Amino acid sequence: MSIEVNNESGAEVPATELTAVARYVLDRLDVHPAAELSMVFVDLEAMSELHEHWMDLPGPTDVMSFPMDEMTPGGRPDASAPGPAMLGDIVICPQFAAQQAKQAGHSVERELTLLTIHGVLHLLGYDHAEPDEEKEMFELQNGLLEDWFETRRAEARKAAQVERDRRLLGKVGLLNDPDESR
Repeated sequence: MSIEVNNESGAEVPATELTAVARYVLDRLDVHPAAELSMVFVDLEAMSELHEHWMDLPGPTDVMSFPMDEMTPGGRPDASAPGPAMLGDIVICPQFAAQQAKQAGHSVERELTLLTIHGVLHLLGYDHAEPDEEKEMFELQNGLLEDWFETRRAEARKAAQVERDRRLLGKVGLLNDPDESR
């Protein structure tokens, strides 16, 4: 799976983390491992231009998705015979995301993670124009978001336990560090 990241926003973004989120979503939805996508981070001005040009709406927005292939066949995991494809581009505005995070009362990291998941789902053909589509997409999005953070918490707990075990075993002399014998 290839995920290209281009940060044109002037803001620092956790590109490695957001790439991992996108990969997690694609894996969870059984998207072909040879699929490709691009993530672009832009400033408020660039996002405003895109939003006005493509959606005919004024001002910036948080995330826009530009599917490359029309998902036939494949794309959504419930479609027949999914195969490798250039999924398209996800464009995210970190400055807009920071404003939304503040209003929502959560971290910018969580907002960027949410927007990454939202963008990937759009590339896979999910939409929220109709109430039934919105329900399906947002339930899936929220489930993936919570699963992602739970996976990260579990990994952190495991790493902390490994570190505690390493310190304990080292204190009681049960851990032989080959570097200590030199």
